[in-house]
Amino acid sequence: MSERRTQIFEVSTLYGAATLAAAVDAGQFGPAEEARRLLLVCNNAGIPETSAQVEEMAGWDRVAARFDRVLSWNETISPYHPSQWAPQEGDEVLWQRLLREAWGIGEGPFDLVVESAHAKPAATLAAIFADADIHVYADGLMVYGPTRERLPWPTGCRVRRLLHPDLVPGLRPLLLAEYDTPAEVVPAEAFRAVLDEITAQYGRAEEDAPVAGGEGTAVLLGQYLAALNLISAREEEELHERMLRGAAAAGCRTIVFKPHPTAPAQYSKALEKAAADEGVSLTVLDSPMLAETLFARVAPQLVVGCFSTALLTASALYGLPIARVGTGLLLERIVPYQNSNRVPLTLVDALVPDLLERRGGEVVTRRPEAAAELAPLLRAVGYCMQPKLHPGLRPEAESWLGAHGQAEAARYFKRGRLTALALPGGFAANLTRQLPGGRTALRIARNVKRRATRR
Repeated sequence: MSERRTQIFEVSTLYGAATLAAAVDAGQFGPAEEARRLLLVCNNAGIPETSAQVEEMAGWDRVAARFDRVLSWNETISPYHPSQWAPQEGDEVLWQRLLREAWGIGEGPFDLVVESAHAKPAATLAAIFADADIHVYADGLMVYGPTRERLPWPTGCRVRRLLHPDLVPGLRPLLLAEYDTPAEVVPAEAFRAVLDEITAQYGRAEEDAPVAGGEGTAVLLGQYLAALNLISAREEEELHERMLRGAAAAGCRTIVFKPHPTAPAQYSKALEKAAADEGVSLTVLDSPMLAETLFARVAPQLVVGCFSTALLTASALYGLPIARVGTGLLLERIVPYQNSNRVPLTLVDALVPDLLERRGGEVVTRRPEAAAELAPLLRAVGYCMQPKLHPGLRPEAESWLGAHGQAEAARYFKRGRLTALALPGGFAANLTRQLPGGRTALRIARNVKRRATRR
């Protein structure tokens, strides 16, 4: 009788663990009796010892119950940091033997289920377990954007599939598409069922509910964008204040703010003054809980954010109206063009109504044409982000840029980027396509643009 297959599921967030639990429940990893399932928890925070631990969050025990054992990658490689450590070249086989023995997984066949195949610790695990099949799961909007960088060929050829929640029904992921990796949707009903289990664990008594909720209540989602160097801390405070004032103008008198777990305390204090000015009630929930728990417990009239994945979860899984604030500023600031946050930002900006313009929100994922409208734009942006990985998308990028005006294109495409790629909308785009020698043409175009800018 052959030895049971081992499946290691690497997670760093409760949301990611819930995604995998839903996939397990839906049978996407086969019958339980045919595999040994290990949940490998990794804390990637800058200082893991001072950050909130995923195991401490309400509902963790219910999620972890789907797996045979829970392991800690931080403890395994201590004192090294998960986002930095990798074995020295040539030591991978030794480390595989050590880990197989330490984790009691024998010599049988192996599956790795990882968050991001190109980044540590997933890249480290893929190098150590060089004979394992690799399954990638994406629990956020980055799944609709291109792979950040080309995978080493020993890793790329082992990626079997990409699993993801269907946050924009019908929209195909671009992540790992260059390897013809099949994308597989984690069923919405299974995902929602796991999230409901987590919600049930967050206090059962009526007095444990954060606020009364319902009509007149808005949930504001913080992201801590200053930590990503996208905007300053003061600008992020102002962004939260705009969210609150916009929600108040939309008729919401009860505001619930869910800050990012690592957000500084002054963010909440700035909001308290804005709430007093607007005459609305403010509750700040800084306890370790998922935003989705709020959606279920509070059932708000409106959910507001910048480009948080939770915005689309609120719409797709809970049927809640959503609205955005601040995406225009972020689209101007985000650098470099290849920044992986660009696609989530573009998606939310193009799909979700602006709160300050509309004074309300929409259940945007219920629009049947949403995916068809978004796909051409996102594929054009994806090409401009990673043209070497997706050269086949160039005609689609040219088509989108040719069909839309300069003002609309300027919101999502930098003119310098279009110039560098000799695309419509770039400086002297027609000239660069006609001149012989692609690199020479682009260099001439850049020089002409610099001279024009000086004038």
